[in-house]
Amino acid sequence: MARRNFVPLLLQILLQPMLLVFIFGRVMTTSGYMPPQYKSLLLPGIMALSMLLSGIWAVAMPTISEFQFTKEIEDRLLAPIEIDWVAVEKLVSGSIQALIAGFVVLPSAWLLLGKGVALSLPHPGVLVLICLLIALLSSAVGLTLGCAVGQTNIGLMFSLVIAPMIFFGCTYYPWSALEKFPVLQKIVLINPVVYASEGLRASLVPQFPHLSVPAIFSALLFFNLTFVAVGLRLFRRKAIS
Repeated sequence: MARRNFVPLLLQILLQPMLLVFIFGRVMTTSGYMPPQYKSLLLPGIMALSMLLSGIWAVAMPTISEFQFTKEIEDRLLAPIEIDWVAVEKLVSGSIQALIAGFVVLPSAWLLLGKGVALSLPHPGVLVLICLLIALLSSAVGLTLGCAVGQTNIGLMFSLVIAPMIFFGCTYYPWSALEKFPVLQKIVLINPVVYASEGLRASLVPQFPHLSVPAIFSALLFFNLTFVAVGLRLFRRKAIS
């Protein structure tokens, strides 16, 4: 099964990030519309975006399908284990796929951007911890959405929830770029994607402005605990009903 789905999975992980990298990081910088330094600023955001989308997609869509279309989830719920462990399996699976997405996109985007990408890794342990937190966050958000969204509202989930999270998640720009919009700059702090993007920016391109590392870790831990708890609760309620 894994071998058969390898090519579609690879395309799902790489296609959209590579298009964004090529247009914003290669075309816009080569033509002079963006400064060359933007390549380095963009790459961590693209990595965060890839991890979040992959994890959310890997958990939310199968959950919606299994509960509302194929009913495959019923066989797993009959297994002699607690219901929560079925949800935990989804969280682990989604987290692994998010990690794979991040570490596939990073070197691929780096090669596509060409010369001028100034990445550094002063604290590898910080990068690993942030990636683990982002991976778990993506799968937890996916579990929450998969259990909360009905089959007729899948399109709305992406247009009304995921799209605003991405565009106001500091993936294409640092949080400090919103200084001229002070109200918006404070509002976006409720968006977990902000801390994913800023965390990878602090780990890979610390020369650019970013939120403090303790604030990033605190926020990611808070959002992880919140979405895991809410996701497990919704999964349990949906399974029992």
